Amino acid sequence: MTMIRHELRQNRISLAVWTLAVGALMAVCILIFPEMQEEMDGAGDLFASMGSFTEAFGMDQVSFGTLTGFYAVECGNILGLGGAFFAALCGVSALAKEEKEHTAEFLLTHPVSRPAIVTDKLIAVMVQVWLMNGAVYAVSMGSIAAVGEEIPWKELSLLHLAYLLLQMEIGAVCFGISAFLKHGGMGIGLGAAAVLYFLNLIANITDSADFLRYITPFGYAEGADIVTNVSLDWGLVGLGLAYGAAGIGAAYVKYCRKDIA
Repeated sequence: MTMIRHELRQNRISLAVWTLAVGALMAVCILIFPEMQEEMDGAGDLFASMGSFTEAFGMDQVSFGTLTGFYAVECGNILGLGGAFFAALCGVSALAKEEKEHTAEFLLTHPVSRPAIVTDKLIAVMVQVWLMNGAVYAVSMGSIAAVGEEIPWKELSLLHLAYLLLQMEIGAVCFGISAFLKHGGMGIGLGAAAVLYFLNLIANITDSADFLRYITPFGYAEGADIVTNVSLDWGLVGLGLAYGAAGIGAAYVKYCRKDIA
C-alpha cells in the first residue's frame, strides 16, 4: 500500500490536469448542445452524405439532433482519445521511470520483491484510470442535468463502461511495454494510442480492413454502435481483456528477470 500511495501522490498533478482537461471539454460540448440542436438537425443529412468520413465516425448511424447521438460522436471521441492518451502515459511510464530517474537500485534495496513492485505499480495505474473516468462520468451527467435534458442512463453508462475498458486495456499493454524500456516512453505510449485510434477509423471506412477491429480496443468502443444497439460487443471486449492480460503478464516476466543497473 505504501508504494501505491507514493505512486498516486507522485502522479496527482498529471491525474488532475488530464481529468480537468477531458472533463471540461466534455462539459463544454454538452452545455452548447441546446444552442446547436436545431442546426444539428439540419446538418444530419449533410453528415450522412459525406461518405467515408461519415462512416469513419459512425455519423451515419445516429442523429446529431439528439443528445444521445451528439454525445456518442462528439463526447465519445473526446473521452476515447483523451482517455487513451492518459492511460497510455500512466502505463508506459510506470516501470520505466525508475531507471530513467536512477531510483531503481534504491527501490530494490527495500525489503519488497519485484513481483510486489509490479503489482503495486499496476494497481496505481488502474486506480488513476478509474478515478479519471469516475470524475468525468460525474461531470458529464451533471452537465446533462444542468441543461435540462433527460439523461439516457443505460446508453451513456454503457458508453462510459466501454471507454473505461478501452483505457484499462491500453494502460495494461503500455504497462507491459514499460518493463522493456530504460529511459521512459512517452512518445511510444502516445504513438501506440494514436495508431490504435486510426486503425479503427480505417476499419470503419474499408470493409477489407474490418479485421483491424480485432486488434484495436476502439473496435468495441464505437459510440454510435453502442447507443444504437444499447449493448457492447462482448467478443471484442473479451479479446481486448486478453491483450491487456498479455501485457500484464509480459511486465511480470520481464521485470522479474530484468538486469536493472
